[in-house]
Amino acid sequence: MKQNGTLWNSPLDHNYIDHIGDEHIGTAYDTPMRPDAFELNDDEKIDKIEAHFREIMLTLGLDLNDDSLKGTPRRVAKMYVQEIFQGLNPANKPKVALFENKYQYNQMLVEKDITLYSNCEHHFVPIIGKAHVAYISSGKVIGLSKINRIVQFYAKRPQVQERLTRQIGEELKNVLQTDDIAVVIDAHHLCVSSRGIQDVNSSTVTAFYGGKFEQEATKQEFLRYLSGQ
Repeated sequence: MKQNGTLWNSPLDHNYIDHIGDEHIGTAYDTPMRPDAFELNDDEKIDKIEAHFREIMLTLGLDLNDDSLKGTPRRVAKMYVQEIFQGLNPANKPKVALFENKYQYNQMLVEKDITLYSNCEHHFVPIIGKAHVAYISSGKVIGLSKINRIVQFYAKRPQVQERLTRQIGEELKNVLQTDDIAVVIDAHHLCVSSRGIQDVNSSTVTAFYGGKFEQEATKQEFLRYLSGQ
């Protein structure tokens, strides 16, 4: 297999695997999931992750008899399943009700500075940033908090930012029954700042534009709202 002029022996080649992670390459629009992803319930997943994380800590040489460490494998397992990766489970997808746009507001609605916490799927360290979302009603509206919940649902899974941006945009198109959607994410990746290149100043910006937001005038109006103009 050849990637960027470099020949890799197979997809399992360690150099190839490291290259994918260091270059932050995403391989699919859908979050990669196994067909049997939900055969175990949450409690069973917590039990398994606890056992595996205990082995990781022991391998690192940590003393799990210490009062501060003995509960860590269980805490990490519960955090993974019930909190930071709960967006993997479709059962946790937010329920969204549509309402008639009775006040006939036909301009763009912008919700900016939505706090976003995700995790890089290459190193399982945090992605921290802001999401900015806009839509133009096609006759239907949703409660403002539902926009935040949609952002957080897709953020709470191992991610690459490009995929996250598109997943949020496509979901809003489906929910709001309109193509007129814009999403911009500006985020810091701890896999860049805390390891590897260790650049603490850079951030990554990604965007999704659909429908009227592909028109330059509408796009620029949206960006002016984000800049506070």
